[in-house]
Amino acid sequence: MSGPEPAATMVCMTHRQPAPAPTPAAGATPAPAAGAPRWAVRAAQAITLLTLPSGIWRLLLAAGLLAGYTEAGYVAAGIPGWGRVYTVAVSVGSELLALLALGLVRPWGEVVPRRMPWLGGRRVPVRAVTVVAASAAALLTAVWTPFALWWMLPHPDMTPLGATLVGFLYLPLIAWGPLLGALTLAYHRRLRGRGGPA
Repeated sequence: MSGPEPAATMVCMTHRQPAPAPTPAAGATPAPAAGAPRWAVRAAQAITLLTLPSGIWRLLLAAGLLAGYTEAGYVAAGIPGWGRVYTVAVSVGSELLALLALGLVRPWGEVVPRRMPWLGGRRVPVRAVTVVAASAAALLTAVWTPFALWWMLPHPDMTPLGATLVGFLYLPLIAWGPLLGALTLAYHRRLRGRGGPA
């Protein structure tokens, strides 16, 4: 009885169909650009998360919660009325700007996706991206670095606990500028020599 089993197994093995090539699952992380360092990919992903804590806090303000403000401070900050639109716009705009950092490590930061009308398939001008991203990194560093001193300053419009928590919510933004600067340098070094559009 042991004789036929190996033969049957060999027949099955010779007639086995090749396994289909794996396809990326829906929602899988897009592949990084060729040559993008792993640290740069991680840094770009981290940047997209830096704006979330303060953004969620602003959305809570827009929803009508004091979120650390005193009642008088909430009104003085101009949150009621059009102030709510402003806080939502700042939150959404900040996250969209943070997502642009992914372009420094993804293929769409080198070649415009073909689905884009008129520009699809054109090479992204490396020099222009480098100048814009470096300027943004310098500006973000100048704007957010002073938040390291948040706890040393008085906040009479906030409760003591609220001021402490808000300081921690804004603290991640201090890393935005330096991380973007490092990403910009890596992008420039990787793609220098490809200055203009194809």
